[in-house]
Amino acid sequence: MLEKLFEYNIFDNSLSSIFTDKKMTTETFSRAFEEFRGQLRSYILRMTASVQDTEDLVQDTFVKAHSKIDTFKGDSSLKTWVFAIASNLTRDLLRSQKRWPQNVTDICKEAALNDQEFFQEAMEIRQTSPQGNFEIREHIAFCFTCVSRSLPLEQQLTLLLKEVYEFKVKEIAQILDLTQAMVKYYLHVARNKMVEVFDSRCSLINKEGVCHQCTELNGIFNPKQNAQEELVKIQMVKDANNKDKETLFDHRMTILKEIDPFTSGAAALQLHHLEHNRKVMEKYLKKN
Repeated sequence: MLEKLFEYNIFDNSLSSIFTDKKMTTETFSRAFEEFRGQLRSYILRMTASVQDTEDLVQDTFVKAHSKIDTFKGDSSLKTWVFAIASNLTRDLLRSQKRWPQNVTDICKEAALNDQEFFQEAMEIRQTSPQGNFEIREHIAFCFTCVSRSLPLEQQLTLLLKEVYEFKVKEIAQILDLTQAMVKYYLHVARNKMVEVFDSRCSLINKEGVCHQCTELNGIFNPKQNAQEELVKIQMVKDANNKDKETLFDHRMTILKEIDPFTSGAAALQLHHLEHNRKVMEKYLKKN
């Protein structure tokens, strides 16, 4: 009976008191963990921009959570509790790393244009991988992963947890060990900064934006596909001329919610691109 309750209600904070004095079995924990492993994996990837670090951290999170499962008292959902462990492990890794600059896409674009091997590998992925498609929507999500690394770490995590993974402010406070007031502050500042960055840089929402990589890469990887026809399918682009900046940002977040960077039709191509950007940033930040 207990396992059945966990199976259906493991994410429901309102029922947490039922389990306060109960023991969770290894089988129950493992099954529950698998329910949100995909979200946890994409969350960590969007923080680290590293596939290898993500795989290591997901495994470390599972091991640590499993070893400490007796300390789970049901004060939050199991998902919230596990995300707290993952966030702490990831913060430990990222604290020693410098933030990426807001113009990360410009820097990485220039590096890519001078890297023939990168394009050869990308074209091979495009031609041979079932996850080698290029879609503008996918690149919008990829772009956010890179640009959001320009935020202070607490702001980046708060924004991801609220806007992409839809945790409540109270839950985010538990995950990041912050007051709810600080969560709201970080969320407000992070949203404003990202709205400002994309409004000034993204040509999809501002015709004077300096970044055109979505359509440029579409032309490279999908030369037979009309970029403009693809763009009109994207709500953010449809509303670019008649909606406020906050609404356009919400549309961008909806795209992130809908795309799993590990399982989408463009995953192999975009992860290859992300690894390139990570390496470029490592070299760039060492020099600056």
